[in-house]
Amino acid sequence: MKKITITGSLGNIGSNLTKILVAQGHNVTVVTSNADRTADIEALGANAAVGSVSDVAFLSKAFVGADAVFAMTPPNLGGTNIIQNTVNAGKAFAEAFVQAGVNKVVMLSSVGADYDNGTGPILGLHHIEAIYRELQNVDVTFLRAGYFYTNFFNDIPLVKHAQIMGGNYSSEANLPLVHPKDIAVAAAEELNTAVTGKNVRYIVSDVQQPKNYAKVLGSAVGISNLPWVQFTDEQALEGMQQAGLPQEMAALYTEMGQGINSHKLTDDFEKQGSPVTGTIKIADFAAEFAAKY
Repeated sequence: MKKITITGSLGNIGSNLTKILVAQGHNVTVVTSNADRTADIEALGANAAVGSVSDVAFLSKAFVGADAVFAMTPPNLGGTNIIQNTVNAGKAFAEAFVQAGVNKVVMLSSVGADYDNGTGPILGLHHIEAIYRELQNVDVTFLRAGYFYTNFFNDIPLVKHAQIMGGNYSSEANLPLVHPKDIAVAAAEELNTAVTGKNVRYIVSDVQQPKNYAKVLGSAVGISNLPWVQFTDEQALEGMQQAGLPQEMAALYTEMGQGINSHKLTDDFEKQGSPVTGTIKIADFAAEFAAKY
């Protein structure tokens, strides 16, 4: 049995990871910023640590005695200064690892984190990877995940009202995709594996072109041959803002689309042989999309 602390509360990854680790007999602590999640965490057989991931003192206390930590910075730390806020959270994690004496970390990162520009919100993860690489006597696995299937839920209004899917990247781009459950499985494996140094592992469930996954998801909701429309950068930016996304975040997602077109997001993944180790394919996820629809 190990003592493992995981961050990310009970989100799509955290809830599944907690269940796996508890079932394996580990002593699990789940970090959450929401005290209302305490009962849900305890119902899964884990302990709750309530506080801010930007608070070094709190994180250090949550990490003390842990044999391993799953480090996941929040995906949207405010509507402004998003990259810097993300990096600052990573710095807080790193300082807490040192103060608490943590020597094994599994970090949730992303495809494209190898680039220092042109990747939108992924840039924050690039900087955090760099910070963690400088940690002495801390073994780190950078779990670089594909584009979450669950992000497709955001496309439901567009599908309903315009009967299209779209973005500012080509319908023929090869996009690595991942299901959060597959991330949880991979994270559990890495938390239980003795590896030394700093290592990268890609976790991808499927690689699909937008024109293909649009058809699969469209068919699941009764729309045959749902088309993928490539928007201009300006159209994508305006559309996301009209949907309620803050301007800064919309601009970052627009840049990420540009990164998909330029292959920055997939460059290193493809150099590593495009490894697909997840088991949940886009056709499997289509049932979840239809249920949400």
